[in-house]
Amino acid sequence: MATTRSAHTVWEGTLLEGNGVVTFDSSGAIDQQPVTWAARTQEANGKTSPEELIAAAHSSCFSMAFSHALAQAGTPATKLVTSADVTFQPGEGIMGIHLTVEGTVPGLDNDAFVAAAEDAKVNCPVSQALKAVPITLSAKLA
Repeated sequence: MATTRSAHTVWEGTLLEGNGVVTFDSSGAIDQQPVTWAARTQEANGKTSPEELIAAAHSSCFSMAFSHALAQAGTPATKLVTSADVTFQPGEGIMGIHLTVEGTVPGLDNDAFVAAAEDAKVNCPVSQALKAVPITLSAKLA
């Protein structure tokens, strides 16, 4: 069964001087978050950006896909720690995403861990949705 998740943003003012608020409609699990151009292109100063939201979505989706793949292969992970770094260049857009994962997987050597991580990177639904930009990966066992 398909699911749909929703969020909305209210923006006031111009791009450079305005500001907005992102609301997570479906779950309400995250409080409203302020967003500004300055937070996107300079220091965050307590505000979020589209790139940070993409990074959160990508790191969580990848972790789920990787965890599932490892379990399906008979080597379930005890722990996976994934970060996503989304690079934004004003005037050009999102230039790339770098995933970093470190895991504890009993019975798996580092080469097999890296290979499984690469496969999860390709098959993660968020990776598939974002394949218009380069996605790189660093993976190692803890």
